[in-house]
Amino acid sequence: MIKIGTFIRSTPRINKEHLLEQIDRLIVDGMTADQIAEMEEVLGESNRDFITTACEVRLTRRKSNMDIAMIGLGKMGTNMATRLLRGGHRVVVYDIDEAASRSAVAYGAEGALSLAGVVRKLSSPRSIWLMLPAGQITDETIQSLAELLSPGDTLIDGGNSNYKETQRRGQALKEKDLYLIDVGTSGGIWGLTEGYSLMIGGKAEVVEHHRAIFETLAPAPDQGWGHVGPSGAGHFVKMIHNGIEYGMMQAYAEGFEILKAKREFDLSLGQIAEIWRYGSVVRSWLLDLTARALAEDEDLKNIKAWVPDSGEGRWTVVEAIDLDISAPVITMALQRRLRSREEEPFSDRLLAALRSQFGGHAVKHESG
Repeated sequence: MIKIGTFIRSTPRINKEHLLEQIDRLIVDGMTADQIAEMEEVLGESNRDFITTACEVRLTRRKSNMDIAMIGLGKMGTNMATRLLRGGHRVVVYDIDEAASRSAVAYGAEGALSLAGVVRKLSSPRSIWLMLPAGQITDETIQSLAELLSPGDTLIDGGNSNYKETQRRGQALKEKDLYLIDVGTSGGIWGLTEGYSLMIGGKAEVVEHHRAIFETLAPAPDQGWGHVGPSGAGHFVKMIHNGIEYGMMQAYAEGFEILKAKREFDLSLGQIAEIWRYGSVVRSWLLDLTARALAEDEDLKNIKAWVPDSGEGRWTVVEAIDLDISAPVITMALQRRLRSREEEPFSDRLLAALRSQFGGHAVKHESG
């Protein structure tokens, strides 16, 4: 174990950032009260409050750390595992892509070669976070794990599952005395550095038991996360979140296309995006990303006008219909994405043909 007094005396120009790094190293080894006292004595009265506070915060954080597994190491899963590791948690990882697992292990995670291996590496009550595509793969993984886990263990679904599926899975796991927490997770590839927005559904006391995990993944321990309701509520809130996102993105896209079409003013879209980012009522993180994309290529000439949808927008529109709620903006934003993926839509061909039939209007014919 490092002798803290020797370290400080041998580093006369030590700064506080360097000192915090040293405290973190000591805590990993198991910092003692005697070491804290020695540190305060060596550094003197002027630094006493700083040292005491730093050590208390870090020791408290260390005591609250958890063991957790992360299954599914795509961009989101890998970054979340990394953020948890940086927060001091022990993370076991598994992915069918062994290269992804090896990459996470290089950052300090413990690798497993199978779902059974994941379970063996954790002590009960276990906590296993799934970061998998919605649908069959999530269903099959939960079913497989349910056969391996012990009563009182918890599965956390951080993917974009349909909330109705989550409710069904939660009930099935409850019958085996297992818990399911559903976490609508937003943050994308920026979550590693900025933190994730976490919308959490499940039994209140089970959610509370995992507070340390959520506080680490969120932008701040007291910001950007919350228990929103029972099983399924987290995924429902995330579904609506993504529906709103569709509408916001479509509004930005249409507005900037109108700006681009007004050629007489020779407008710079990148400049306008930067102006709007500060003080404007339409400023947002999506606008920040718009400005970033336009700075890279203002004409977006290397990007095909083909926009996928991942399902949540569709589910939001269906939910609105089921609840008799008018949601024209989200609905049209979804329809616009669908249309972007149609090349030479048959409906437009038929419209042109009809105009020719009833009015003799000219039509453009395919060349050749």
